[in-house]
Amino acid sequence: MTAGAVGDGSTLAALAWLGRTIEPGNRYLWAYVEDLGPVEVAAQLRAGDGPQRLQESAGARAQNDSSMFDLEKAAAKGIRLIEPASPEWPGDPLAGMARACAGGEANAVPPLSLWVRGRASLADLVARSVAVVGARAATAYGMHVAAELAAGCAERGYTIISGGAYGIDIAAHRGAVANGQPTVALLACGVDRPYPAGNQKMLEAITRDGLLASEFPPGSAPMRQRFLVRNRLIAGLSLGTVVVEAALRSGARSTAARARELGRPVMAVPGPVTSALSGGCLQLLREGGAIPVGTAAHVIDAIGQIGDDLAPLESGPVLAEDALSADVRAILEAVPVRRPAPVESIAQVGASDVSRALAGLTQLELMGLVECIDGQWRRARRSK
Repeated sequence: MTAGAVGDGSTLAALAWLGRTIEPGNRYLWAYVEDLGPVEVAAQLRAGDGPQRLQESAGARAQNDSSMFDLEKAAAKGIRLIEPASPEWPGDPLAGMARACAGGEANAVPPLSLWVRGRASLADLVARSVAVVGARAATAYGMHVAAELAAGCAERGYTIISGGAYGIDIAAHRGAVANGQPTVALLACGVDRPYPAGNQKMLEAITRDGLLASEFPPGSAPMRQRFLVRNRLIAGLSLGTVVVEAALRSGARSTAARARELGRPVMAVPGPVTSALSGGCLQLLREGGAIPVGTAAHVIDAIGQIGDDLAPLESGPVLAEDALSADVRAILEAVPVRRPAPVESIAQVGASDVSRALAGLTQLELMGLVECIDGQWRRARRSK
């Protein structure tokens, strides 16, 4: 775009310019755009007439305008810029962020626009979604659990959202992709710049049925502060956040904090207390509010619709002995395992009289729990 193109009245051009001029996640910029609209705000900042706080945030970038170049370069790579008027804009979850931000949550700033790469609709994917996040230097245990949780939730129609990083993130994406289900990777860099490079093949695979998405314009580098800014969107676009493994200080804990600020369920997978990567999950559980989960059914129970997605109550195996009365159970306990014993001996050990002991033994024989050999009784041999 030529100089002054921001003033041509194009909303997309204005948003593309704002996204490159002021770092995303700026609460004051979001509020100003809410009041005046992106075209007017971009024109003011471009001319140096914006509020001082925002002019300082823009700095020397305000003198540059590569918005048309960004849009044309993105389109050539199959990347599009979406904004609140776009059909695929995820309005419902982002409305929750807007309410929280307006209510004083400084970390809940909604995005002004999003760059997306992939054929799917972002709004459709995140309407029923769960974030799975955790440590980059994950253990084999954490990677296995993340993949299993993601695969189970994906099979039930939930989109997996994560950050595309090494460790838990990519294991979660892989769990969804391996089951032919879509997943969304929210990046802290441009969607044309897969990061980390070692995950490039999986990130490319995600675009077949899912999406890569980012607030940062094409070509943007993954800077440290951008990961924290990105984390609020992982929390904000999903119905709930699962932390699989995390140290006490970690990006995953940051994502969980943002989810909690938005009133979204936070879940944590318990891990070995001897592992440093269990420290963050343990702390989330000790602080209260985090839900312990170990299976996809647990996750869906926490974020699903009441009456439709409840997880069944878990219990151990049901045994035939569970239905016995206390008296008959006492008789069963008195029956020897190996060498048969007469009914009189069993009655004495089981604190019963002979007639009641015999009646109980007859019941137990019909249940296949004891056997009579030459008038004496022992436990029935279990078939292997």
